[in-house]
Amino acid sequence: MGRPARQPAAAALRPRKAPAQARSAVTVEAILEATLQVLQQTGFHQLTTTRVAERAGVSVGTLYQYYPNKRALLAAVLQAHLGEVVEAVEAACRAHEGATLRAMVVALTDAFVEAKTRRVEVSLALYAPAGEAQGQELVRLMMMRAHAAVSRMLGSASDARLADTALPAFFLLTGAVGAVQGVLEAGAAPPLVQALRLHLAEMGCGYLERLAGPR
Repeated sequence: MGRPARQPAAAALRPRKAPAQARSAVTVEAILEATLQVLQQTGFHQLTTTRVAERAGVSVGTLYQYYPNKRALLAAVLQAHLGEVVEAVEAACRAHEGATLRAMVVALTDAFVEAKTRRVEVSLALYAPAGEAQGQELVRLMMMRAHAAVSRMLGSASDARLADTALPAFFLLTGAVGAVQGVLEAGAAPPLVQALRLHLAEMGCGYLERLAGPR
């Protein structure tokens, strides 16, 4: 007999089924939370579906009904985390279209920092999965969403005009990503997080003010 056909990479990462009932949704939530807990305790390479199932209080067979393998589990928790961050950024951008550049930058900074530091241990634990090939693709797609929202917001500034909004949006986001990662890796003590908000906003405002012309 020939070998069974291999699943395409994207198909192997997709959940096998979506939770259709409330009880199923609770099970999936428990599995994903257990994945985060095991990831924080054991690290990326030691995480197994057996450990996740034990922590979630379900059988391995039940886990496999929803997620076919470890990679699919990690993709699911990473996508959920990144989705929360991007949704926070998009909401801040929508709420501040037509505002001043300073108000925009402060709102963007606050939204991004809050989303990334709400659960510091989770953000740190997910850096390893994000560095894998599939994780990098998820990060790229989420950054595209965030970039579109920031670029659109900057183009609507009430007090200044930017000849180009795509590059400033890119540098604001990538600068924030790097600064937040540094603070997370330094322990993310509350005074440091507060300083991050202030300094990141001031750097962003100064950068945009140098680029902007009068409206």
